[in-house]
Amino acid sequence: MAAFTLSTSKNKRCPLVKRTFHPITWAIIWMTGALASFIAMALAGRALSSSLGTFQILFFRSLCGLIVISILLGRSGWRQIFTGKLRWHVLRNVSHFGGQFGWFYGLAFIPLAEVFAIEFTAPIWTALVAAILLKERLTPTRIGVIVSGLIGVLIIVKPGTGLMQPAAFAVLLGAIAYAVSYVMTKKLSSTESPLCILFYMTVIQLPLGLIPSLGNFTIPPLFTWPLIFIVGVTALSAHFCITKAMSFADATIVVPMDFLRLPIIALIGAALYGESVHSTVFVGAALIMGANLFGLLYERRNQGLAKAK
Repeated sequence: MAAFTLSTSKNKRCPLVKRTFHPITWAIIWMTGALASFIAMALAGRALSSSLGTFQILFFRSLCGLIVISILLGRSGWRQIFTGKLRWHVLRNVSHFGGQFGWFYGLAFIPLAEVFAIEFTAPIWTALVAAILLKERLTPTRIGVIVSGLIGVLIIVKPGTGLMQPAAFAVLLGAIAYAVSYVMTKKLSSTESPLCILFYMTVIQLPLGLIPSLGNFTIPPLFTWPLIFIVGVTALSAHFCITKAMSFADATIVVPMDFLRLPIIALIGAALYGESVHSTVFVGAALIMGANLFGLLYERRNQGLAKAK
């Protein structure tokens, strides 16, 4: 995730915001919305997995997202979807689709906490992918963060113990695919509006979910439509809330709040599904999250030093 900051003095249209809440408070409010969105999406996705295949879930997710984005574009203008970077949109969304597939597939087979823990490796893979695709410098610190993340993954998936789950590797591959999409988003965001990026996300991923599911496509039962709506809407609201949180506070504040997803989902998984999560999941997750946070703090320090020169 990229770091964004916004001074409250910029909120000229709404002076009450400046007087009522501190920016950190607003960041906490928006991150609460992001946490609620991610958790609601995970629970709805888990419930849908008993009735729909993963490809079909992703198709309906994109369909709901396209409807919402089309409404927003109708209000803000369709001209922003014209792009000269279609191939980058395609690469971003093929990889993002792979990330989603791994995440939703994992929801159906392994504990929710394990899915979230492995997903947290995405920022670590992003550093590696950015070095390959964008030629960003791979510093010793970044290499250390990547190695720490890999050790954390090995602790979680426990290779060689006979306890490995194919779904865990699907989530891990999904995290790597997410990393590619994050790098492509960084490349596109310099010229494309957020709505443009989201529009092509839904349009490109719609057939990617539909075509593989045509062989056993079924009309979803009536009770699943609210769940489909939740998956479609929360997929957008989660990232919107994170973006808003980062407009009020630095990433070093926002990212640790995002890590709260893990203990919260572990408690929910235990309460709703009787999931017992092995302690090694939390050990590995702590290593992954610690590496992420250290890397973030290191980058922030380097940026501060560069500005001071």
